[in-house]
Amino acid sequence: MSHTTHVQLGSVGSLWRYPVKSMMGEELNAAEVTERGLRGDRAYALVDRADGKVATAKNPRKWPNLFDFRATFSEPPGVGAKPAPVRIALPDGTIVSSAQRDLNQILSRALNREVTLEAIEGGAADATSSSRSPRTANAEEYWPDMEGLDYRDTVTDFALPEGTFFDCAVVHLLTTATLDRLGELYPRGRFEVRRFRPNIVVTPASGERTFIENAWVGHTLAIGDEVRLSVTGPCGRCVMTTLAQGDLPKDPEILRTAAQHNHVHVGVYAAVVRGGTIRRGDALRRAA
Repeated sequence: MSHTTHVQLGSVGSLWRYPVKSMMGEELNAAEVTERGLRGDRAYALVDRADGKVATAKNPRKWPNLFDFRATFSEPPGVGAKPAPVRIALPDGTIVSSAQRDLNQILSRALNREVTLEAIEGGAADATSSSRSPRTANAEEYWPDMEGLDYRDTVTDFALPEGTFFDCAVVHLLTTATLDRLGELYPRGRFEVRRFRPNIVVTPASGERTFIENAWVGHTLAIGDEVRLSVTGPCGRCVMTTLAQGDLPKDPEILRTAAQHNHVHVGVYAAVVRGGTIRRGDALRRAA
């Protein structure tokens, strides 16, 4: 008999993976969770040939249209050292593959900047790009002129966790309760999941509209039968949440609302304590 008590918090409403950093990703019915998060998440990134920095929509002045690209795996990502190939839909509708020899030239033309698509898996750069692994990558973030942010109207550099293309943590959770609460605070805003790029969207067991994830920090969550996540901290948001994508308009008030009412936090970050498979509809419980 287990001594662990479980408090039901909700269920998995949707699962998301982003094969290429800062591009649109893919919704999943099920995902394998490893110590590096959802398998295949941020397996690739574009690297600026001029300065070696990773391309990110956090600096939209330099990378204004990354959200117009969509990346999906052309086969399920496996356990091997080399990530599965990806298909990338360009803004004009053209589909290209990471297996194409001329991929970097095509992407560079589409972005109007010289880039290379690089892969990371198991702490190593893709063997086809070079043997420079593992490495710490750097990226840039633009901070809009807005009250409540750490910086105002400036660009800062930040290091990605070693051997990864993540900004901070390997898993990002978000509840619909938080989106609903933000929508109440700013009714004209479209607080949709895709603005916030989570991996796991949780539908709460209760119908409350509050920032319920804040109370999860420091706790362990159980998802389904196998997966255990340690919630490490709140997810501080950035200019990316305000950018236009698809039919969503550019809207600085999205970020300002989070700054005014929840310390710029939307959702939480987590580390993987125990991996396994999670599926849409799985129960999410707090493990005492």
